[in-house]
Amino acid sequence: MDIMNVNPTRMQMSKLKKQLITAKRGHKMLKDKRDELMRQFIELVQENKRLREKVEKSLEQCTAHFVNAGAVMNKKSLDSSLMSSQQQTGVDVSSKNIMSVDVPVFSAVSKSPDQGDIFPYGLAFTSFELDDAVMALSDLMPDLIRLAEIEKSCELMASEIERTRRRVNSLEHVMIPRYEATIKYIAMKLEENDRSSRTRLMKVKDMLLEKAHHYSEKY
Repeated sequence: MDIMNVNPTRMQMSKLKKQLITAKRGHKMLKDKRDELMRQFIELVQENKRLREKVEKSLEQCTAHFVNAGAVMNKKSLDSSLMSSQQQTGVDVSSKNIMSVDVPVFSAVSKSPDQGDIFPYGLAFTSFELDDAVMALSDLMPDLIRLAEIEKSCELMASEIERTRRRVNSLEHVMIPRYEATIKYIAMKLEENDRSSRTRLMKVKDMLLEKAHHYSEKY
């Protein structure tokens, strides 16, 4: 493992030890965040799967109703019946925070409170199959909006999970080992310097004793 280009001093080692503690704390927090994001992401994916299957089945039924309506009504009558809508539906967009990820919250907003306004035609001159198709589409709208909300949330959370995973791996496999290797290197250098200092002091002591008393101590 590569070590940092630092001076091997006690002050620097103390500083690196503090940074190592911070890095390990950050690593644990990021791992906890990643795990919680994964848990909530999996829940959303499972809900997305269930809802998509439900929506696709409902759309098949709507299509069947429209096909049947087209079989008993001529194309011109069918097109004119659906030409103008009495009820307008919008989408109210807000957001909520999930583990520092702002995910969207969609909700349908109807301009008319009258449920009968979903039919843009008079009921006396149309097929009941067309009525069933329009009603089915109206009932399906909340699920479609919820499905869009979930899929966008999954996309945003997947990106955040990937970013968090890279940061966790960087700390775990690069930064923390580098801190530990550098601290170990500095500790070895300091110990080596201490031994060298003791050896020099002993030699100086021998020289002083020999000069003062004409003998040397053996160690």
